[in-house]
Amino acid sequence: MAKIPIQLQTGQVEKSKTKKDYIIGIDLGTTNSLVAYVSEDQPKAVKDRSGKHTLVPSIIYFDAQGDVIVGEEAKKQLVRHTDRTIFSVKRLMGKSYADVVQMRDFLGYRIIDHDDESLVRVAVDQRYYTPIELSAHILRALKQQVEWHLGTSVTKAVITVPAYFNDTQRQATRDAGKLAGLDVLRIINEPTAASLAYGLNRTDHKTIAVYDLGGGTFDISILRIEDGIFEVLATRGDAFLGGDDFDRAIFDYWIEQYNLQNRLDHQKSYSQKLRLLAEKAKKTLSKDDIFSAQLDGLVLSISREVFESLIESKIDRTMCLLRQALIDARLEIGQIHDIVLVGGSTRVPLVRKKLLKHFAAKVHDELNPDEVVALGAAIQADILAGNQKNMLLLDVTPLSLGIETIGGLMDTIISRNTKIPISAARNYTTSVDGQTNLKIAVYQGEREMVQDNRKLGEFILSGIPPMPAGIPKIEISFMLDADGLLRVRARELRSQTEQTVSITSTYGISDEEMGKMLIESIRYAKSDIAQRSLVEAINESNAILLASDKFLNNNADWLSAQQVQKVKQLHDQLLDAIRQNDKDSILRAQEALNQYTEPLAQIALEKTIKKAITGKKI
Repeated sequence: MAKIPIQLQTGQVEKSKTKKDYIIGIDLGTTNSLVAYVSEDQPKAVKDRSGKHTLVPSIIYFDAQGDVIVGEEAKKQLVRHTDRTIFSVKRLMGKSYADVVQMRDFLGYRIIDHDDESLVRVAVDQRYYTPIELSAHILRALKQQVEWHLGTSVTKAVITVPAYFNDTQRQATRDAGKLAGLDVLRIINEPTAASLAYGLNRTDHKTIAVYDLGGGTFDISILRIEDGIFEVLATRGDAFLGGDDFDRAIFDYWIEQYNLQNRLDHQKSYSQKLRLLAEKAKKTLSKDDIFSAQLDGLVLSISREVFESLIESKIDRTMCLLRQALIDARLEIGQIHDIVLVGGSTRVPLVRKKLLKHFAAKVHDELNPDEVVALGAAIQADILAGNQKNMLLLDVTPLSLGIETIGGLMDTIISRNTKIPISAARNYTTSVDGQTNLKIAVYQGEREMVQDNRKLGEFILSGIPPMPAGIPKIEISFMLDADGLLRVRARELRSQTEQTVSITSTYGISDEEMGKMLIESIRYAKSDIAQRSLVEAINESNAILLASDKFLNNNADWLSAQQVQKVKQLHDQLLDAIRQNDKDSILRAQEALNQYTEPLAQIALEKTIKKAITGKKI
């Protein structure tokens, strides 16, 4: 079949094609990110314009004019502009405020406490950003870097994620890529990418462990490789264990050792200065036995021996997770042939020392541990480009499949380029008290709003027991077989009420129509995601308004007139913000209402508990 080249920015068909169509590999990391591509059958990490560094710090700085700076220049602002400089975004991907609240004091910027169940947001001045938007800035910088290096536009990518990333985190990574102007062909696991980089796919019948200790996350994956096919047997991980925690150990040690708490309390930038010096100390102690430096007139020092005593429990934690992964895989230690080291934090000598103590396997550290994942992603990209014929490529679904949710949003259940056959499910609930019927409308496409996608069909799940909104648990399952036949099942889990329908997922879409849909998903990514963010903010606000009304009604007996008036005032301000259709205004009004009502809600809870236990023996 003939392929028609299309320029994604303009949507125009190219008359001739003289340059190679590159598919890049991206390692989107917690501390650093980088991009690679394959040239002359060799993966190459792309250096910045200075020609010195392949690593791009995963840091975003917003200046006073709202301009965005990413990388080394942004890192320089960590001390001077702590509230405008965002780092460790990967730790926030797909997370709620409750998931990351323990990080709040370590971050210089403000994360929003407005709803423990909603995805976390970052506030800079009067604007609110999701981790998806922040990650897109990093990906866009990497895209520009490789385009400058190659001298041609790049629109397709493979992006890596930790093996334990859940569906929400993977979809968030896809969305970030789309927002950056990239067609994300695959999301692949970092351990699989690392194995590819070492060429371990060429060895038959081998079992390997990939020990990945990065800046913010740790994961251990046990893989079996046979004839170029990778099978993940088990994975374990800790999303809050990495080099950042080693830095924090030195940071806390210095605070206690040199009585620095007073400086932290009275000097806003001191925390970031100390954190950056701790990071420098960690790197120095990977080579030297002692580190000493001056900070604001005070000499701070630490030895490798002390450093290792501070972090030994954390590295022992990784060994414990490794053993648990082996148990999950039903393997003995002696059945591991190779251990692949990934992530800059594996340079800490104690890591290798512990691994050699516990394993007889060969430990691979020949490749730069910072680059190995991106190099593997580039190899996977080269396979997708059809340049490596000895690798198995399973068929994939060509367009995303999902359902319509409140506000006309498309909620993807099976993402584009997912290997088929595949089965996936998500849980939903009702939005109205006493709701007994639920319409499920199924769509195909890459846009954020269902009106821009193709409708495949709809059906009604009836017979839901009448319950308050939010109480029913409705599981919607998509089962897509190798022939492209989609079966959709909706089931209310409490009553086991169920309805199933079969749909032909391709729905007669031609290659030209599919190409147009993909082009439009990239072209309109920014406006689509802005629209989605607005609709989500409105949906969330409507729930908050309803909750505040119920709160006033249920607690009228003890709330003062001033408190009632203030809640109503903030309620009306949120209502006005919704009418203005401005996302940031809505979020500001949300935050104001939540901050005022949170202590009142705590009082109400205490009164309810007191009433419930009055006269009862415990």
